Amino acid sequence: MNWLQIIFQCAREQSEVLEDALLELGALSITYQDAADQPVLEPGVGEMPLWNEIKFSALFTADVDTADILDQLANALSFVLPQHRVEILEKKDWERAWMDHYHAMRFGPRLWICPSWQRPVDSTAVNLMLDPGLAFGTGTHPTTSLCLQWLDSAALKGKTVVDFGCGSGVLGIAALLLGAETVLSVDNDPQALVATQDNAKRNNCESRLKVGLPGRARIEPVDIVLANILAKPLIDLAELLKAALKPGGVIILSGLLLEQAEAVMQAYRPQVRFVDPVEFDGWIRVEGMRTG
Repeated sequence: MNWLQIIFQCAREQSEVLEDALLELGALSITYQDAADQPVLEPGVGEMPLWNEIKFSALFTADVDTADILDQLANALSFVLPQHRVEILEKKDWERAWMDHYHAMRFGPRLWICPSWQRPVDSTAVNLMLDPGLAFGTGTHPTTSLCLQWLDSAALKGKTVVDFGCGSGVLGIAALLLGAETVLSVDNDPQALVATQDNAKRNNCESRLKVGLPGRARIEPVDIVLANILAKPLIDLAELLKAALKPGGVIILSGLLLEQAEAVMQAYRPQVRFVDPVEFDGWIRVEGMRTG
């Protein structure tokens, strides 16, 4: 079956009324996108911020009468019908299309992240076979890449690790494949914990990896703490993450912008001494050692 979508460009204050009206007229789904390159980096807990200008798509079956829908919509709205266009979406295996565009990536001399459905490029390398499922973390985002590059360069043999905000489990599993002894992966999304366990089994390291929810996982001091999240959570979690780190241990923080780095590092001082941040594509990784 083919599908039809009507795409509007509207102001934020129009979006809720427009969504309600389109759903009443039989829209199967509604999708919001940024229409003006306005980033929303760190919403608060429970917040659902929207951009000022929104690209708004309503999906219908291909047999609908779009002229009739638009006429009814115009009559139902208290404002002028926003600028719009109609597109036909051909039937397509969207999961397969995504898989076809996700390829193996290298993160240093040793480490490759390989889609689980593809053969490794270099069979002699450290190949992490990954299926992210519904969880965040494939290596394509600069923050994940920064952490993977650090892991590839680190001496991990025998180290204990906590990966806080584990997503797909990619960082913790990479640490294990590169020599770490054990990893505790923590995330507030149960789906992320499922994905992490699945990926650990896929890489034959599930016996050395444990998962847990924040507040429930028993976090004992470890050699390395990884936290690839966002600046505000990194600040809020500073006491917890410092307590998870052995004296002389290393903490890697990512998911922040350059202008946020100083505030994040300040939350960990004086117990943690930092080296200069490393930047990639506008994002930052900071590395510190617990001195007390």
